[in-house]
Amino acid sequence: MSSQLSPRQALLVIDMQIGQCSVDPLPYLRENLLSNINQLIEHFHHTDLPVFFIRHAGPQGSPFAAGEKIWHLIPELNIDGERDILIDKSRASCFVETPLVGLLQQQQITDVVIVGMKTQYCVDTACRTAPAFGFNPILIADAHSCTNSQQLAAADIIAHHNACLHGPVARVMTTQDFCYPAAH
Repeated sequence: MSSQLSPRQALLVIDMQIGQCSVDPLPYLRENLLSNINQLIEHFHHTDLPVFFIRHAGPQGSPFAAGEKIWHLIPELNIDGERDILIDKSRASCFVETPLVGLLQQQQITDVVIVGMKTQYCVDTACRTAPAFGFNPILIADAHSCTNSQQLAAADIIAHHNACLHGPVARVMTTQDFCYPAAH
């Protein structure tokens, strides 16, 4: 961990790819999800803090293989090609077997702000594994999503993860509370 007095944060935008966000079934509250993520991206750009876009890359020959149509990030994201960093991962954790940990350490990041897809898979994994690599996770409650499962509605999956991760695993807050803390 850094010895700085105030935390230094980075935004991790996880798996906001065509195959996750632009094919049926669409993520729960997709438009709100995109709006909140773009608001967070703009906040990080405005405060000159790093934004990392993480893509899941499946094995060659799979639909999510690097370069395949559904592997690409959705075009609605406010990506700044000059400053934002794209990282591919092949596991649920964006920290394992990727350059992410080293890049975060180089920039003296203490807190990782986690958003994206899917709540119960890669978002949950990022929250749970960040501390093992020395980072404090902040989950944005209204900036991650998923689709309905056979057992639970997407709204219930999201609410469950926001509740069970808050406190022992991560700090959970809304987009508004994160971007405008003095307003609340």
